[in-house]
Amino acid sequence: ISALLFTTVVLHAQNRDWANINRYKTNNKEFVEAKKQIETVFIGNSITEGWVTLDPVFFTNNNYEGRGISGQISAQMLLRMREDVIKLKPRVVVINAGTNDIAENANVYDPEITLGNIISMVQLAQANNIKVVLGSVLPTNHLRWNPDIADVAGKVTDLNNRIKNYADANHIPYIDYHTALKDKDNGLDVKYGEDGVHPN
Repeated sequence: ISALLFTTVVLHAQNRDWANINRYKTNNKEFVEAKKQIETVFIGNSITEGWVTLDPVFFTNNNYEGRGISGQISAQMLLRMREDVIKLKPRVVVINAGTNDIAENANVYDPEITLGNIISMVQLAQANNIKVVLGSVLPTNHLRWNPDIADVAGKVTDLNNRIKNYADANHIPYIDYHTALKDKDNGLDVKYGEDGVHPN
């Protein structure tokens, strides 16, 4: 009974912080109190989180900060924008979202809602004088944690077209990770990542 109660309490606590806003709370507070000028914040999911882990020197040398959280959808990143980006007052934010939306990690995928969340992040940043750079969804043609999702590669391509069209129409720099990293089947080239989703 005690184990069940403990599990219930943990799950309840997680649900109360659905966007995991507290993940970087201590680190963010230190930056704000020190009034440190940050060049760029990268906000995203496990791909962004893993980038910091795999190449910390790249971030340190360029005065970049990573704010990726594994498994997150665009709606969760949107909720984190104020704490993890705006309060840090970086010159630039790089937004990379969409993989977990397509994977339906939290709800049924709707590309218009995902794009809307990304647009809202852009607008929040711009309203606070933060320059925005949008990244494409990285190539993948299968999602090992949710193999029932159909036409993953097609959904990724479609969402990237929407993001790029929005970026072009609003004069926002767009990083095309997809073209640079894809294989002939629009998946992640194995030399860049063996699990088909995360770059090595």
